[in-house]
Formats: sequence, structure tokens, C-alpha cells
Amino acid sequence: MKFIDLNTQYRKIEVNIKKRIHNVLEHGMYVNGPEVKSCEEKLADFVGVDHCVLLASGTDAIFLPLLALGIGPGDEVIVPAFSFYATSEVVNLAGATPVFCDIDPHNYLMDISKIQSLITKKTKAIMPVSLYGQCSDIDQLKKFGLPIIEDGAQSFGATYKNKMSCALSSFGGTSFFPAKPLGAYGDAGALFTNNADHALAIRELKEHGSQKRYHHTRIGINGRCDSIQAAVIEEKLQIFPGEIKQRQLIASRYYEALEGVKIMRVDEHNTCVYAQFTIEVDNREKFREFMSEKSIPTAVHYPSPLNKQPVYEKESFFNLDFENAQKASERVVSLPMHPYLEVSDQKKVIEAVLQYHKI
Repeated sequence: MKFIDLNTQYRKIEVNIKKRIHNVLEHGMYVNGPEVKSCEEKLADFVGVDHCVLLASGTDAIFLPLLALGIGPGDEVIVPAFSFYATSEVVNLAGATPVFCDIDPHNYLMDISKIQSLITKKTKAIMPVSLYGQCSDIDQLKKFGLPIIEDGAQSFGATYKNKMSCALSSFGGTSFFPAKPLGAYGDAGALFTNNADHALAIRELKEHGSQKRYHHTRIGINGRCDSIQAAVIEEKLQIFPGEIKQRQLIASRYYEALEGVKIMRVDEHNTCVYAQFTIEVDNREKFREFMSEKSIPTAVHYPSPLNKQPVYEKESFFNLDFENAQKASERVVSLPMHPYLEVSDQKKVIEAVLQYHKI
């Protein structure tokens, strides 16, 4: 049994994937080839926005908006205290300070009720993270009147009030890391926006801040997505809607069978793509050992609140305690979740989880 099964997916699209990669190898435009523009158009249409900019990673997709907004030293950006490290890392890379917000213990998303008390004159943006595959309540976040950078690395393909993730705010960024619901065969990401000026800024910033070759008007980075990754993403996008339905079907089986187990709540106005299917357990390491003995893989997303990372040891916020983020970091564990999970394997997972809870 696999935690994520990319091999089965590949076999399904192997012929077309090889054709697309072969085309890149034949024309030799490995960077900024025609596949990049074509993929951007398909992705923008899927999300329902005017502009998509393919990037080298999901990290670039949340970092470059900070630069586009001119956020830097002396500024603050509100981020959840429970997420992957890139969420706060990009704020530091921009020279600004991350301000951590505790999470809602039911959906693991940023607790919007706690945001107002965190806003100061230095606050320049809010960066909600669509953890585990569903979006934050963006309409509520907009009431604070600040730019919103949606970190949709785990929610691409999900919806919020019938609008697609990454089409909800000033900037929507996602990751196409191979393990994501829609993954490339390497690192890649994308930025989505309806604002033409924002899109232009991101395009320049990803090309070393250049308006044209050897004419640089910004301090940027090398954030380009290569042509092969664009080709892969475009091909996989064709089967993505069907894979989302399969993820949701598998999730519904988990929810139905795991009665009495604490599972992430999906808000009524959301659909979820279940980048992970995450539950809470007592004595997590004992649980993982129990599952491993039955040859069932598990993973932890994530084992520490963001502000408790060693790199922040000398920062004042290192000593702050976020009750819900801390509790989640000690108890969450993710079960196998992918569109090709066999019913028999899922039953094996369910039986093992229920058996553990009877111990």
C-alpha cells in the first residue's frame, strides 16, 4: 500500500506524457517554451481568472506577491501558526516579520476571530493557508481591508462559495510539487490573479526583475517554470477533475466509517480536494508504529507550530504558545489518500484505525 500512488497515475497517461516531453526535447526550448504559455492559459481557464503565471515552485508563488506589494523591512504579515515552513519563511525572505495566528481546532485553518488583535500599523497583508485541501473563509478575511495572499498549495481544485481556490483574493498561489493533488514531475508552482498590474509584476519578478532582456527594473529572482514541467502539468490537468471526484469519494468513505475519530471538518461553503486526509490520535508515535506493523504508511503534517522552529529560537515570538496549533502538532496524522486507493486497501486502513482506538 502506498501513501500516495504516482506510479498508477503515470501508467494511465504514460503515452501522452512521453509525447509531450518528446516534443520539448525536439524543439529544445527548455525554458520559456510554448508549453509554458499553453499551460498558463489552461490553468487560468480552469481556475477562472484572467492571469496565470507559472513559477519554479509553490514557494515562489507566495514569495513574489510580497515583493510585488513592496513588503519589506519594518512590515508585518499575518500567517497561521500551523503550516509548512515556507509560509513564514517567505515573509522573512522579504525582510518582513511574520505574525502568527492560532488555528481553528476543527478545520486547522487560521482562526479569523483572533486576527483583529494582531493587526498593527505595520500589518501589510494576511496569508491564509488552505491546509489539507480546503480554503479559509476569504470573505471574512477581506473585511480587514488588507491584501490577501492565498496559499493554496494544498487546495488547488477546491472551491469556496462556488469559486475556485486561487481565484479568491489579490493573489492566489499554488504548488505543483509531485505529491500535491495536481503535481508536476519536479518542482513547479503558479500565481493566479485578475489584476493585470499584479500579473505583470510577477512576470518581471520571476525573470530577475526584467521588463526585457538585460533591462532590469526590479530586484527579482530566477523563478521560471521549465517547459517540461509545464507540459506535464497540462497533461495531468486533463484527468484532474476526475481525480478530485475520486479523492472526495474516498474521503466520504473515511468519514462514514471512522465515526468517533476526530477528523478535519470541511466548512459548508467549501469543497475539499483532500491533499491529505488527516485525523487526530492519542499517542501518535504508538499509533504510527501500530499502523507500520500492518504495512500501512502514515505521515505527519506538521510536527511543530511554525513559531517553534529552531531558526526562530532567538525571536520573541518563539516563546509564544498557540494552544490549538500546539495540540494539532502533537496529535495530527495523515492516512493514505490518493485517487487510486483501492477499496480493499482503504478498508484495511479503516479497520486498523478503529482497532487502535479500541486498545
